[in-house]
Amino acid sequence: MLLRKLERLPMPESLQDEGLEMWTFPMQMDRMGAAGALVKMPGAPSGGMGTMVYFSCDDCAVEAARIAPAGGRIERPKTAIGEYGHIVIAVDTEGNTFGLHSMQ
Repeated sequence: MLLRKLERLPMPESLQDEGLEMWTFPMQMDRMGAAGALVKMPGAPSGGMGTMVYFSCDDCAVEAARIAPAGGRIERPKTAIGEYGHIVIAVDTEGNTFGLHSMQ
């Protein structure tokens, strides 16, 4: 679908026991579209929660510090994902789950 080939991302050692599975569709600079990944997480049913959007930032810990004061909550604090950088998983005031991603 959409002429994209998914590539399985190896999990960093620190996350291998958590049952995460990630498949990426890398950015193609010569085409329209966006880079991203499909992630399977234990405890997160497929479908019902919808798509999780990740916002790129310089340091996801800095942006995460703004979430609670704005009425949201952190589901997963800054976590290293190996060579792919770091993520934070959060929930906004309407209950939508979203992620932050940074390389530092």
